[in-house]
Amino acid sequence: MVTQPRSMSKKDRRLESERMIMVAAEKVFAEAGFGGATMQLIADVAGLPKANLHYYFPTKEALYRRVVQDIFQVWLKAADIFDQASGPVEGIGAYIDAKMEISRRHPAGSKVWASEVMHGAPVIQDYLETTLEQWTNGRITVIQSWIDRGLMAPIDPRHLLYMVWATTQHYADFGHQIETLNNSEPLTDAQWQAATDSVKTIILKGIGAKSA
Repeated sequence: MVTQPRSMSKKDRRLESERMIMVAAEKVFAEAGFGGATMQLIADVAGLPKANLHYYFPTKEALYRRVVQDIFQVWLKAADIFDQASGPVEGIGAYIDAKMEISRRHPAGSKVWASEVMHGAPVIQDYLETTLEQWTNGRITVIQSWIDRGLMAPIDPRHLLYMVWATTQHYADFGHQIETLNNSEPLTDAQWQAATDSVKTIILKGIGAKSA
């Protein structure tokens, strides 16, 4: 059982407990799925009493939705560059950078999202129909404006987004396969950078992206 330092304030202890719960929940949900995960298992991985989990999250579904929401908020923040970029080279290039880094830093969260969607989104369908749809439509509008200005090929923005998601999230969702093909070793910093540069080059050249 994890014991938190007495020197921590009550608020800091609460935040640290919540952080440990979220890290453990991502890991357990990624490995066992929603159906296979239990609050007891998550508590064991977090090193906390089960009662602590129920204090912060009364049900497994509430905790699961928080995990999904957190990873999606990370993805939303990564896409802020779309609203600030002058063109597709700057915007899509920076978005790929951010998505690759998310796959590197948050592989468990990405796997939770992928598993949920592949199973028909039984828990977060409402989230897909509201937040995700609104966010996607906003990005489509930006990409279409670049097409209209002649800064990239006249492709379907929706399918471009699908391609970016699929490619960048592959490095998280299929991390074991990638490591196996990398002599059973995790990618080094240099290999991650090379992968990111390759993905950017392939996609940006493929859509004929120009700087504004």
